[in-house]
Amino acid sequence: MRVVVKAELCEGNGKCEAAAPEVFRLGEDDLSRVLVDEVPEALLPRVEQAIRLCPRQALAWVGNEPPARE
Repeated sequence: MRVVVKAELCEGNGKCEAAAPEVFRLGEDDLSRVLVDEVPEALLPRVEQAIRLCPRQALAWVGNEPPARE
């Protein structure tokens, strides 16, 4: 799965980096960046949490959402 940051919405709150530092990093311009091309399956729950925590809804999955977990 791939995730993107919508730069026009990002305010640099850093909640994504706190939730999944292996995937997100704030740049010097205070905008979040995605560090990986594909999100490893083990990190899917943390990225899902980051997406939910983003106050500006600046994070999104590319393509289909990840499979539901039981």
